[in-house]
Amino acid sequence: MSSEWKRRREGGGRFALSLIRGIASHCGRAPARALLHPITLYFLLRRGAERRDSRAYLTRVFGRPATLAEVARHVHTFAATILDRLFLLSESTRRFDVRTEGLEALHAHLEAGRGVLLFGSHLGSFEVLRVLARQRPQTPIRVVLDRAHGRAVTELLEALNPEVAATVIDAGADGPSVALAIQEALGQGAMVALLVDRSQEGGATLEVPFLGAPAQFPVAPWLLAAVLKVPVMLAFGLYRGGNRYDLVFEPFSDGIDLPRRERQAGVAALIRRYAARLEHHARSAPYNWFNFYDFWKRDPRAPVAGSLPAAGDAAGGPGMERGADR
Repeated sequence: MSSEWKRRREGGGRFALSLIRGIASHCGRAPARALLHPITLYFLLRRGAERRDSRAYLTRVFGRPATLAEVARHVHTFAATILDRLFLLSESTRRFDVRTEGLEALHAHLEAGRGVLLFGSHLGSFEVLRVLARQRPQTPIRVVLDRAHGRAVTELLEALNPEVAATVIDAGADGPSVALAIQEALGQGAMVALLVDRSQEGGATLEVPFLGAPAQFPVAPWLLAAVLKVPVMLAFGLYRGGNRYDLVFEPFSDGIDLPRRERQAGVAALIRRYAARLEHHARSAPYNWFNFYDFWKRDPRAPVAGSLPAAGDAAGGPGMERGADR
């Protein structure tokens, strides 16, 4: 991910998270949600960098200067989805009104016995994908996450549901190990979900238009998809307020197949398509954007894939591209 974001210290702490968990467990969701207002105020007062980056993003998406009230709503939405993860992991979705769209295409791939890559983003809640586990308990879901980032939150969520924690593929492992774990899961007909809007530190990126300005998107997931040649679906779990979520699936590819000589142009076209869909949903649910850093400022540590690395030559060190070729 962006080195700027990864260097940011984690908000709150283990005691605060444990307190919120205790209130949520013993008092329920409504009393726990009352805590979101002081949490939002804390971030507005104490986390100036995130406040500025929120305002800059909202100004971009609205096309006018964002107000402090809109920044507060942005932070509150983020806090609300984090709280809801406690209930989604511990109680499934009984408290929530989750409306799904596009499941037919996803089910068609799965019923054909094919594994599917679910490409998501830090837009909305990826945890609401657990709805699929209830609808298709026979189909495993593996989620690729960096356990080391946001360790306090990760440890809390894994303690709530160790079974779900056991299905996580740790993105913090070396690239070949991650790629092989993804390949093995897909070979078993699983759905493998990963977030593809942030690059790993040192990973190759490509610059494409996004919300009116060039932004860097990671190359590795698309090279991986091109090597594995499995169906790719886009997934968006958008929070709509209260207890409502929209879980949207969009067919993206029945199987990406890019000859080496066409790989650079092909990957660039795929990333542009993805960025266009991400922009569409960001405009539809602007407060769901949870990249609280300057997304459009180029990370100087990230190599730009002006000449795209071959799948076996990961830029900036071992990466998923190399593991996929192996």
